[in-house]
Amino acid sequence: MNLKTSQSGVFTKEGKLILDNHKLSYHFDRFEKWRSGEDIAPVTVDMALTRSCGAMCKFCYAMVQEPQERSAIKTKDALNLLDDFAQIGVKAVSLISDGESTLSPAYVPFINHASSLGIDVGNATNAWDWNKEKVNAVLPHLKWVRFTVAAGRPSRYAEIMYKSKEDTYVFDNAMKNIKYAVELKRKLNLDVTLGIQMVLMPEFKDEIIPFSKLGIDLGVDYAVIKHCSDDTDGSLGVDYSKYAEMTELLLEAESLSNERTKIIVKWSKIEEGNHCTYTAMYGPQFLLQISGSGLVAPSGMFFNAKYSKLHIGNFTSERFIDIFKSNRYRRVMEYITSERFNAKTMMGSLPIQHYLNKAIDNHIKGISLITKASKGSAKPLHVNFL
Repeated sequence: MNLKTSQSGVFTKEGKLILDNHKLSYHFDRFEKWRSGEDIAPVTVDMALTRSCGAMCKFCYAMVQEPQERSAIKTKDALNLLDDFAQIGVKAVSLISDGESTLSPAYVPFINHASSLGIDVGNATNAWDWNKEKVNAVLPHLKWVRFTVAAGRPSRYAEIMYKSKEDTYVFDNAMKNIKYAVELKRKLNLDVTLGIQMVLMPEFKDEIIPFSKLGIDLGVDYAVIKHCSDDTDGSLGVDYSKYAEMTELLLEAESLSNERTKIIVKWSKIEEGNHCTYTAMYGPQFLLQISGSGLVAPSGMFFNAKYSKLHIGNFTSERFIDIFKSNRYRRVMEYITSERFNAKTMMGSLPIQHYLNKAIDNHIKGISLITKASKGSAKPLHVNFL
């Protein structure tokens, strides 16, 4: 299987889209500062504004991140967080993490304030509560929106993401909201990338082609198919040995791409399964995660209470800038890059920082060096989202 195309990026109508690699070459100055021992702010923060979510997705890693507080994050705290991000040099926020941020009262004010500060924002959502009013308010201020769409057929979608295959109204509502966003983007000629994502477990393989065709029908910019992460106990029951059997189906899905919509498979993670080549977690220095409870931890893999020694603080009870400047922050970051930590045995499979972990590990070992992006070269889309 040739991975060069997907790992180097896919060209959409808007520009080069990198979903199966990292963009650290475009932030090489910060990488060099970190290599020289300086304290650096993350380029990107992945977070949520709540832990609440109406969906019950069978593939959701948040299911294994319990127990945690579910109290709502106050709008004031969310806006203060952005002020702190701007002060230390965070460039982008992705609203993903462990909750459905569109449910939070802070959702619209947060995105608007981030935009006013020059901080890029992207959002992953199931679109169930993403009504016209919210879309109108936030779409002009977002760099990308990725809709979680578990399947291409209503009954399978409802079965995987909700209570039963009979509850197809959730599919109809989500598709209505996605279509409205696509129409609004075109009407206003907005600079925002819209995509749908399928988190592929082997038992969902019957939906690979229907999902891809749905992406074409919706007219989104891309439809991406990715692996499913599992924890160290295998709580979600992902059988990684089954992914290889789906190669032909995935290649067929990619072949459905047209000028408007690209079908993208995250081949590298699908092929690697739950195997990782690194033992140190370097990525959180550049891509930090924050729970919808306000908990600051290096990775969502560590939100669960059993990883409390890696919990750095909570921005709802103290300012994030103080957390970032604390000895706790430094100690945790040093620990996960030390010989005392082993990512192969002490965390779940393929975290959000996987591409960064692997690339930095290869750089340090001299296997493949990270180099500065060529001067004058065109930047990929969403360059501040690592």
